[in-house]
Amino acid sequence: MAKKSWEKRLGGKPDERMVDFVESLSVDERLYKYDIAGSIAHAQMLAEQKLITKAEFAAIKKGLIEIAGEIEAGKFKFDKSCEDIHMAIEAALVKKAGEAGKKLHTGRSRNDQVALDIRLWLRDEIEMMCGMITNLQKALLEQAGKYVNNVMCAYTHVQRAQPISIAGYLLSFVEQFERDRIRLINCSNIMNVSPLGSGAVAGSTLGLDRASTCKELGFEGISRNSLDAVSDRDFAAEFIFDCSLIMAHLSRLAEDLIMYSSTEFSFIKIDDCFCTSSSMMPQKKNPDALELIRGKCGTVYGALVAMLTILKAQPSGYNRDLQEDKTHIFSAADTASASLLMAEGIIGGVSFNTEKIAAELDDGFVDATALAEYLVLKGIAFREAHGIVGQLVAKCEKADKKLSELDMAEYKAACAKIDKDVYKSLGAANVAKSYMTEGSAGISESRKKITFWKKQLEKR
Repeated sequence: MAKKSWEKRLGGKPDERMVDFVESLSVDERLYKYDIAGSIAHAQMLAEQKLITKAEFAAIKKGLIEIAGEIEAGKFKFDKSCEDIHMAIEAALVKKAGEAGKKLHTGRSRNDQVALDIRLWLRDEIEMMCGMITNLQKALLEQAGKYVNNVMCAYTHVQRAQPISIAGYLLSFVEQFERDRIRLINCSNIMNVSPLGSGAVAGSTLGLDRASTCKELGFEGISRNSLDAVSDRDFAAEFIFDCSLIMAHLSRLAEDLIMYSSTEFSFIKIDDCFCTSSSMMPQKKNPDALELIRGKCGTVYGALVAMLTILKAQPSGYNRDLQEDKTHIFSAADTASASLLMAEGIIGGVSFNTEKIAAELDDGFVDATALAEYLVLKGIAFREAHGIVGQLVAKCEKADKKLSELDMAEYKAACAKIDKDVYKSLGAANVAKSYMTEGSAGISESRKKITFWKKQLEKR
């Protein structure tokens, strides 16, 4: 069992139950390359400040690089008695570099060390997740380009509402995921300050050059308060919140696709490679991947609640409760990343049953709002127009007709200002071509937004 320096303060050996309870190595070993990068930068700064010799720095750097290679090759033995990745690497370094290895921790605490490592890890993780979001947006955009001239119904309250371009529907998710990407970038920018040099809680009496390690590790600046630096996990909560919203948007998309792929809708077909069948019912084709995305949303929500709960009663300074942060950060990141990759694949393999959609497109009076706006152009107040159209819809329901099937006499009876040109405003396909407002989900605006998004995504 590795002997830790702080054990000299305590009498006897730690209880084996204590060793198992406090270790985090099983969780944080994935931080190894960030811990090593931070340690090399710290050792270089110590040498620059003449707190260690150049020869000692060379020995430390050589040993750390060797350790990194051993971990990557799967040859490194992780000993839980070391508690965490920081002490596991340091113990191995001492075996390789001797006294020089013991000097690495000069002016440093595990408190600022772990605060550094998780920031470095998250910075890379966010960059990868932003790439995954962009790839999902590209998949959505490609599908939008295929169906820009095809019309479907938009829904409110799960009831048919108004006709839109299928592209407009798909582009709505491009927008949602863009907000997710922006939030992740903002999180990365906020946390991109180096806590190294804050020590355990109060800084150090040694002449550490914090600007040196900050520059070496690519941070925008250094933390301004040591107490805050070692205990700040706001960025962790923010990151998990960002993952939670990503999962919320993925879950909404999944819910739509599950519903649209059902026999009752038959709007879309999902590629067989992303479905399963039933162990009992041979006819079944189940959208299990989408259902799991929907279910895994709760896993990330749970991580957010856990992270916020950890933070809510923390006294000032570092407390061991914060060791639990990585469990929830990693869980949220892993779940959101896996779900983004799965969603990209599913979207790429979706096909819309445009003939089926078109055949039922005019059911449900989806052109009613357009008829009311036609009356507005004839000088009728919208509230009055709304009532007129409502009466016409009720009449059509009783006669089992569509609005476009009413004759001119019936329209004149409802409103004398209605003329033959009304039929140009009726029918879902006509409505989808008629939207004029910027950002609408109609055909012309969807075509413009596809062009816009292609340019945006090409820049990345």
